Amino acid sequence: MTNTNSITIAIAWCLAWGNQKKPQFDLPVLQQMQQALKKGEALPGELQDLVAQVEELESIDQDYFPETLDELKNHYPDLWNQTTPIGLVYGGATKVKHYVFESAKIQEIRGASGLLDRINQIDLPAIFNKKYHPNKNKPNLYNAQFNEVKGWLDENFYLDGKLSDALIPELIVYSTGGNILAFCPSAYVNDLANAIEKRYTKETLTANSCAVGDTFRLLEIRFGLLRQPIENTLWLDWYKREFDKPLVQAYFGYPSNESEKISAFKRRKSFNEITTKLNILFNQRRSGNDIPGRPSRRYPPMFETHPYLVRDGSDRRSAIIQVDKLPRETYFSEASVRKYLVGDRAKDSLSDNPSWYKESGLTWQRGIIEKWVDKFKLFLEQNPSLKTKYYGNILNKPVEIAETLTQVSNASNGYVAYIYADGNNMGGYIQKILTPQKYQEFSKDVELATLYAVYQALAENLHPHQLHNLNDEESHLQNGEFIHPFEIITIGGDDILLIVPANKALQISQMIGETFEKILLKEIELGENEGSIKETKRITGDYQLTHTKPFEPHKHQRYKPLTAKRSNCELSTSIGVLITAVNTPIYYARDLVEQLLKLAKERAKTLKKAGYSGGTVDFLTLKSVTMISSNVKEFRKQALTKHGLPHLKFYATPYTLHELEGLITSISALKQAKFPKSQLYQIRSLLERGKHTAILNYRYFRVRLKQGREALLTDFEEAWCLPKDKENKGNLAPWMYDDGKLDPKNPEEAFYETIWRDMVDVYDFMEIPDNETSKVASMESES
Repeated sequence: MTNTNSITIAIAWCLAWGNQKKPQFDLPVLQQMQQALKKGEALPGELQDLVAQVEELESIDQDYFPETLDELKNHYPDLWNQTTPIGLVYGGATKVKHYVFESAKIQEIRGASGLLDRINQIDLPAIFNKKYHPNKNKPNLYNAQFNEVKGWLDENFYLDGKLSDALIPELIVYSTGGNILAFCPSAYVNDLANAIEKRYTKETLTANSCAVGDTFRLLEIRFGLLRQPIENTLWLDWYKREFDKPLVQAYFGYPSNESEKISAFKRRKSFNEITTKLNILFNQRRSGNDIPGRPSRRYPPMFETHPYLVRDGSDRRSAIIQVDKLPRETYFSEASVRKYLVGDRAKDSLSDNPSWYKESGLTWQRGIIEKWVDKFKLFLEQNPSLKTKYYGNILNKPVEIAETLTQVSNASNGYVAYIYADGNNMGGYIQKILTPQKYQEFSKDVELATLYAVYQALAENLHPHQLHNLNDEESHLQNGEFIHPFEIITIGGDDILLIVPANKALQISQMIGETFEKILLKEIELGENEGSIKETKRITGDYQLTHTKPFEPHKHQRYKPLTAKRSNCELSTSIGVLITAVNTPIYYARDLVEQLLKLAKERAKTLKKAGYSGGTVDFLTLKSVTMISSNVKEFRKQALTKHGLPHLKFYATPYTLHELEGLITSISALKQAKFPKSQLYQIRSLLERGKHTAILNYRYFRVRLKQGREALLTDFEEAWCLPKDKENKGNLAPWMYDDGKLDPKNPEEAFYETIWRDMVDVYDFMEIPDNETSKVASMESES
């Protein structure tokens, strides 16, 4: 035999365990089978037939699909007659943002995110006897946490059988992005789902979580849900008769020809149908519906307060601790103090509990918390060139983690940027995944691409920052010390939430989007040193997009469409970026950046109909907290749009990744040419006077320029503002024309838009390297 993949081991384990809480074979025999499959050794004799059935299931060609159920029965009689159920459980945290951003303090936000990460990455895998070993130099670092989870599991889930004995690491299909999907022996489905939910509540007290499970037959893993008996299952012959009924189309899709009918049915009747059922059960339980045999989730954890009791800093729960030893007097509830402690340990993963907590009489232990900065440092070790670029000439100096957002903003004159990214087309791609192996590969690939795209963007665009003029009473760091100038709130699955200096926000966002796609297409290696990346940290899936239509960039690119490259990746990211002062309330900033992400995703969906499958970015510069009283979309519609003939939009966001690169180039060109700042603002103020007035005044300003004229012509007018009609030699700048027909199903009226206001808004936040400035200056003098 050869070494076997983990999914084969998982299914074989569940079949061999049987449908009772006590295994049908002795536990040592099952463990012997597990090791034999892992190492490719001889199997125990009594289990060879079971393993042969699993291997037969996985040997079915991916293109095989029987026309009738009789054909399936004749081809695979052993699989047809196999009735031992296999459990599958899906769960994870819900309402994550509500829990993480409950407090406005960055340390508690960092702690809430870190605690959820610890549960997702360490605690839940530990339930399956899987140890966490991210650092090969410290292999036993998380042993204490592993043992604590094991002890808790045996204490709470050991009645008719021992849950921990029934679980092995190979049962996990994936455990990323705050969710877990795992096989388990059928008798333990409810126990495992309860354990997942209970672990979140035990550690966080207030975070919401949900887990559900069900049992399936062996053949269902390959051919989707089957009835009992299987002969009663509605199959392809039924579908061909009934496909045009609305309910059938809503379930299977909307095929337009015979070939699409069969493809739609095949996609649905696969492992994908099982996971869809679990998702439906998950949403039902999250909404408060009861599941037989399980505790109700209708009443989530609540901590009542009282009008005459002191509340914690978030003003939600009764305080249990008053701490005077922090920079300011602080009241903590038990839930908030856990967030604070984890956030404190995130600065030093081995620090001891503070003395005031020990004296309080509370006994909760925060465990080892892996810092994002440590993961970033490991990435730099795997990529020496990026390490050199990031550290520059301070390679041997100590660099600390930023303690507050004030320290991060110190690198950009008091301004920070919130970057919120999410994957595009993830649901559509998942619909095409037919096997648990592909689910596992997809989950790992997306997690790696997301993680390494962020690290590369940070390494390429940031450097350790030396604190200066710091006035922060909550800071333990002093002026002159170096910090990593960023805060990673979370990177989970395809979700990213970062806080970075405002002056590098657009460059980081654009690089995250581009690098994510390149990593998935295997155009970028995850490590420069051969052997620095384990085999488990390589992209295994094929995400190459198959194009069926000609490349027409002029339909979706406003910046130099002839230079745009075609996006060849099936997956991409949309990103929202909010640039704001550091004193902007975090809850307000989070709400705005979520709106920007939503607008970027809407733009991506619209552009997809025109043939663009890459990423999009929307951004907003908020220089005053009271600048927007309504939502972003409504603000732009009311304040930055002029209705009439012609229809004018004084902004051009969201942008494609190619357009964002062009915007950065245009701003850089103006800054390098030292374009008069006063004239930037004057041209912006003239936009509202109408199309012709703006064009006339723009031309007047450009002709009178003493410096920056050539940069403005090549990097703004010719790059953005050329007329759509090639025969038209007229002057359109500073406007761009859109005929409104980008979406054929929902065409809009034609309008004119401009990037000028967007350029002015971020002009002060763009930094240009000195070497580029001198280069452009010499070019200007020569011209």
